[in-house]
Amino acid sequence: GGFVFQAAALHFAVLTVVQPIVVSELPLTLLFGALVFQMRADHEALWGTVMISAGVAAVLVATAPRPGHAATTLSWLVASVVTVVIGASLAWAALRTTSSVRAVLFGAAAGLGFGFTAALMNSALHQLNRGLGGLFGGWQVYAMVASGITSVFLVQNALQAGPLVAAQPPITTCDPLSSIVYGVLVFGEQLRGGYWIVPTVAGCLFILLGSVVVSRSSLTAVYSPANSAPSPSSNETASDPQLPAASADQPLRRRRLPPVTNR
Repeated sequence: GGFVFQAAALHFAVLTVVQPIVVSELPLTLLFGALVFQMRADHEALWGTVMISAGVAAVLVATAPRPGHAATTLSWLVASVVTVVIGASLAWAALRTTSSVRAVLFGAAAGLGFGFTAALMNSALHQLNRGLGGLFGGWQVYAMVASGITSVFLVQNALQAGPLVAAQPPITTCDPLSSIVYGVLVFGEQLRGGYWIVPTVAGCLFILLGSVVVSRSSLTAVYSPANSAPSPSSNETASDPQLPAASADQPLRRRRLPPVTNR
């Protein structure tokens, strides 16, 4: 459902407008989860939502994105090569680190991939103007699917490598920032410069800090697998009175049965 709404938004607005707004899905998802699961929204979720929303508003007002031109083959070639090199380098570096650093690097690679996926989606929608034949006859739609699947895979690796507070901020920030770069370099979208760079950078920092605050919210437990449930083997051992409990320093020994004699 979210994929369809994102495509519809890209049909009516430029890439540099849509993707910064997409980062609002994180706090909105947490608040919606609090409503559905009847949980109370804590201060981290509320303040994080305010900070992310303020950051997105600051970026959009400061940059004032304007439409550009159609992407050229050369611009797509350069963007694709640079994306693959940077993404592969982040993943390669992540595999050589551990814990929170690995989560940050995988998260940054995933955010870059989501931004590239959005750029490909934007180009595929332009191909749709020529009908379904133009959509499925172009390479963008297939590259979009491959990029999206790879980004989801990187997200799973980021969440498994470290805590959410380490994985989520780079995903939330690298997605809109990379989309802005693709919008400017690939599609020629125009942004305001000069002293407007100051509120733009401030808005990006607010988005980053807000994602860190939201990631510390207790509502994130709603979307985390329950790891407090005991394993089936431990339940069987605890419930069966015939099996003695084995301690850490005294392993369970096999009981020797008496020999069977024929009468």
